[in-house]
Amino acid sequence: MEAEESVRQAYEAYYRRLVVQVSGLVGDLTEAEDAVHEAFARVLASPRSFLRADDAERWLRVAALNVARTRYRRRWLFDRLVRAGRVEVAPASVPGLSADRVALLAALRQLAPPTREAVVLHHLADLSVAEVAATLGVPEGTVKARLTRGRAALARHLADEPMPLPEGVRHA
Repeated sequence: MEAEESVRQAYEAYYRRLVVQVSGLVGDLTEAEDAVHEAFARVLASPRSFLRADDAERWLRVAALNVARTRYRRRWLFDRLVRAGRVEVAPASVPGLSADRVALLAALRQLAPPTREAVVLHHLADLSVAEVAATLGVPEGTVKARLTRGRAALARHLADEPMPLPEGVRHA
């Protein structure tokens, strides 16, 4: 019963934040909720490592990120099948999101997954660079580089007007 109570308390404390973080990564609220729910289900199925974790929220975040990454890989494969014409898909809709939120999620999807993870964890989850590095298992310098690239890319994607290129640089 101790494990179930610990998971219940963690769910109440961290669920919303984790969904926001994963939503920023995957760009889909329902997919984010599913990934976080699956992370909690994994805890209930095998609670030992969760109960021994120094930081329960970090443990859950890593589990949810791993679920989201696996789903991303599956979705990538599915998208290849769609592009090849082997599978047909109905258009998806995202009800209840503001235009700004939709624009941000679309811009985040344009980032490479490692860059997107760093940006979302740092800016949406409000984690420090050190916490992002620990969560992703990379050096802090790597996180800083990803954040710099991510901010620059988001600025380009979210700009109302195209940003001018520096002198000597031509459009591709």
